[in-house]
Amino acid sequence: MYPIVRNTLFLLPPETAHEVSMKGLDLIASVPFLNQWMSNQFKVSDPSLAKTVFGLHFPNPVGLGAGFDKNAAHLDALEMLGFGFVEIGTVTPKPQAGNLKPRLFRIPDQKALINRMGFNNDGVEAIAKRLKARKTSAHSKLIIGGNIGKNKVTENQDAWRDYCTNFIGLEDVVDYFVVNVSSPNTPGLRELQEKEALRKIFSELQNINKNNKPILLKIAPDLETSALDDIIALTAEVKIDGLVSSNTTLDRSLLNPMNTERAKIIGPGGLSGQPLLLKSNEVLAYLYQGIGDKLPIIASGGIFKPADAKAKLEAGASLVQVWTGFIYEGPAIVKNILQGLSK
Repeated sequence: MYPIVRNTLFLLPPETAHEVSMKGLDLIASVPFLNQWMSNQFKVSDPSLAKTVFGLHFPNPVGLGAGFDKNAAHLDALEMLGFGFVEIGTVTPKPQAGNLKPRLFRIPDQKALINRMGFNNDGVEAIAKRLKARKTSAHSKLIIGGNIGKNKVTENQDAWRDYCTNFIGLEDVVDYFVVNVSSPNTPGLRELQEKEALRKIFSELQNINKNNKPILLKIAPDLETSALDDIIALTAEVKIDGLVSSNTTLDRSLLNPMNTERAKIIGPGGLSGQPLLLKSNEVLAYLYQGIGDKLPIIASGGIFKPADAKAKLEAGASLVQVWTGFIYEGPAIVKNILQGLSK
């Protein structure tokens, strides 16, 4: 059934298809008996899948990565589909429109996407207000992560101020934070992955983190091993509660020759989906080798089926996130992965 729906949606521009599909799911989620019926279809109730990670109880280890529900507008629908957690954002202090459209591109034959969205979001104040309203009205057990970034106009030396502004705005309405310094779509942002820049950001965040909210770091899969070593070393020097590995890649060599040529026409942006699986697994394994069980790792990149998730969990991940796989495989992806992990 979903392949038919997907092929129809793929006739639309990617962002339009996203809006149409989420509006449909939101409508279903707003009708109690339909919500319950969908939950019965897609949720997997297996206590053995529950995990406690950085002090939080996750009903299952499969979450939705940041960038799908940027503005925390679809949480009821996503919870209905059985996600164990959802990461909203990336959130910035001020609203911003992001990069010019088109900025999201499909590569269907390799089940991949290229995006250069540019942190388009409603801003921390509006998003916090939306989350607060949901928190007071919904009896939800969904774990919510807040992925935070800097505004495009903020200079890198002042980036820590943006991260702190986001933290203060979202502290009461999210369960954990992810510092995003690894998106390739904000000019200069990846420079903040350097050791001293990270030290400044995390030191300032922990100074205001009076309630010990978990604060994680999201990294790029394109870092050299020396940069990964710096991050591993930094986790012993500054309080970092976990890692998210990894963001999208700039490596076009992961595409086949025809799509490599197509990617040149598309232009800049981060590549996600099936081509990223092996590369992201290598980064995950390297990080786990250096950190071991001292810090939890949320793994993302190329997860489409149970074997993909299992490989990441066996490589050292505590939790996994899907994103592009959700687009291509549809709403049953969480159920399929969880049923596979249960075997």
